[in-house]
Amino acid sequence: MNNENMYDQFSQYYDRFMNWEARLAYEMPFLGQEINAIPTKVDQPIKVLDTACGTGQHAIAFSKLGYEVSAADFSTEMVAATKKNAELAKSDLVVKKAGFGELSNSFSEAQFDVVLCLGNSLPHVLNEDGLAQTLNDFREIIKPGGKLIIQNRNFDMIMSKNDRWMSPQTYKDEEYTNIFIRFYDFDADGLLTFNLIVLVSGDGENFQQQVISTRLWPMKKDILVNYLQDSGFTEIRLFGDLSGAEYETEESENLVITAIST
Repeated sequence: MNNENMYDQFSQYYDRFMNWEARLAYEMPFLGQEINAIPTKVDQPIKVLDTACGTGQHAIAFSKLGYEVSAADFSTEMVAATKKNAELAKSDLVVKKAGFGELSNSFSEAQFDVVLCLGNSLPHVLNEDGLAQTLNDFREIIKPGGKLIIQNRNFDMIMSKNDRWMSPQTYKDEEYTNIFIRFYDFDADGLLTFNLIVLVSGDGENFQQQVISTRLWPMKKDILVNYLQDSGFTEIRLFGDLSGAEYETEESENLVITAIST
């Protein structure tokens, strides 16, 4: 299954999968701090692009805070979900269908103060040429002195510990019960297959099952730092999560990177 088909399928469940209220409460203070640290003109709003935006909830949250926000995703159904969510939230977003490496064709060069790449999205780029193209694409649309913020899983730890399973997540309302089970297959070519089992029940007992999968490149810290430097990013900083915790190679569940575009 290609990535777009996977996320087209997953789009109907995505907002049930994420506990957005808790997630945004946890992440937005650090993200806001990092964004507000960028020097900008007083009379101009900070311009933010949320790449691989999913259903647009981060983009909507930033729009509500007064930033000028655009959002992009390569999945047709995720883009549709973002537009629907933005309309419901009365948020004025520019939303485009564009994947990694395509952003500079969809948005004007040196347009954004901040580009976000959250939710372990970057590892969907499966090789070094693709990573170089993606990071160069990011740099082209970020203003000089602007910031790139990446959130990946900490693959240094995952690969070292063969950490295959992630915690199950559940969602329940008056109509549905959902259970989401996630795990990796460690493939012979050095990539991962990310598997997501979706269990859906309308009565809480009889579950329909669906398995959707995609391939990921388990990008380690040094690879990302080296390619960011090669692409013209400086002032590279590492964190262990989106609260701004210290990054620990063998302990942190996430790798968060901030970098400045030249």
